[in-house]
Amino acid sequence: MKYLKTGRYVAVLLFSVAFVVSFAYAEAGLPNPETYMPTPKQILDAKKMLDDQRSLVDKFYPSKILPPELWAKLSWDKKEMSDLWAEIVGFKAPDVVGKIAPEIKPGKYTYKDLEKYPGLKKLFTPQMLEYFIKPGGKPHAGNIPEFQIVPTRQYYMSLPVASATKENMGKARQDEQGYSISSSWEAGLPFPQPAGQFKAQQVLYNYFMKGSAYGMNYRAYALTYGFDKKLRIDYDGFSYMDSMKLSKRAILPPFGYYDKRAEKNEEEKTFFSIIFSPRDYRGTTFLQYYYESPERFTQAMLYVPSMRRIRKMSSSDTQDPVNGQDFIYDDMDGFAQKLTPHRYPYKYELVGEMREYLIPVIDGTEYIDSADGYSLKNVKMMRRPMYTVKLTQQDQNYVYGKRIIYIDAELFHSTQIFCYDQKGRMYRDLYTPLYFIEESGMLIPIGTHLMMRDYIDLHTTITLAYQVGAFWDRSHFSLKNMSRYGK
Repeated sequence: MKYLKTGRYVAVLLFSVAFVVSFAYAEAGLPNPETYMPTPKQILDAKKMLDDQRSLVDKFYPSKILPPELWAKLSWDKKEMSDLWAEIVGFKAPDVVGKIAPEIKPGKYTYKDLEKYPGLKKLFTPQMLEYFIKPGGKPHAGNIPEFQIVPTRQYYMSLPVASATKENMGKARQDEQGYSISSSWEAGLPFPQPAGQFKAQQVLYNYFMKGSAYGMNYRAYALTYGFDKKLRIDYDGFSYMDSMKLSKRAILPPFGYYDKRAEKNEEEKTFFSIIFSPRDYRGTTFLQYYYESPERFTQAMLYVPSMRRIRKMSSSDTQDPVNGQDFIYDDMDGFAQKLTPHRYPYKYELVGEMREYLIPVIDGTEYIDSADGYSLKNVKMMRRPMYTVKLTQQDQNYVYGKRIIYIDAELFHSTQIFCYDQKGRMYRDLYTPLYFIEESGMLIPIGTHLMMRDYIDLHTTITLAYQVGAFWDRSHFSLKNMSRYGK
């Protein structure tokens, strides 16, 4: 019942806001996202958090949700995208995997097969094998006792992003410390074929700039459960986050910088989120602006309903857990910490070269099995070519002493991030498998179970996420809207 009430609250609020801003979207030639977004009730009715094998892909595929005129602008010829992206990165994933443990074929497996087939162990990242697949150990929700290996397929970028990447190949430059000089290229991925002294940082910049999800223009819904060390549900919340790309735009106009303000301030992207439940956090809104320059730090603001005021957050505040969950603000969107030589700088290392691992992928039927320790079922694994980037924190005052990030070498998405504390202990991990939209060349969550697990507090946060393309107006990401939505 509480979600139905939340749904009504959101519907009334969104209708009133949509009426006010519709004219601005009409002027831009794009539909107002508020006019076609699924309601929270529709999302919550379509797939339950527990024991529900229904797929949101079937009901909420982009072509079924987006207005036809917008979907036509976000879908392109698949073969053209496939061929162009293979030319840009220099390979297709199916052609470079299958070299390690070739005897392991597509099919269904369980954790018991790790001993039966020694080659299977070689295909998992060490952390995935120890903390997700291996039974026993510290109690967490989200273990994967069984899985299906599926054939490897090619991933490719959307046609506009691929075209911009090809046009700007070779232009992106780095300074003497390896930090990206953002003004050296206009759009697309800066380093589609990473190489040289600063290869690790190039891989990271591709990860940050990939913009796979509608060019970073979207709304993401999140139904979130928290599990304590006894696997009791201690958090039950619903929220959404809106994202807007402000520079290096390639999907839809305006291209390049969104406007003169973004160009002047070197704004990269912005996020706006609102929490509807649990009740003690209801009405909390959060606004972030990220900047291209490594010299300028992220601006983050929080509206606290109980205080009826907007609070500007410091760089140390971004290390705090987000509203009682297991991730911190710097974990937003996977890894959102500023890469800078001045505040909380890292040492960047590429661990080995490109290597294949079994990486989680989704088809929408995954579910949490409450009768089996809240484990994940119907999980699919695919051999993927991956880069392993190790980031060692140089400031002992930062919450993480080290991060290890596994990044797809074909599309530069990460499904696994492992964070260690300053004593070298596993602290938190992030699990983010996504669904590939063939017509658009995009990886997005559609009924995806995103997961963050804390190994010190023995706690798990699992989010059932759904994302839809939304091309926002600048006014949506404002202090005025923070107060309006937060009331």
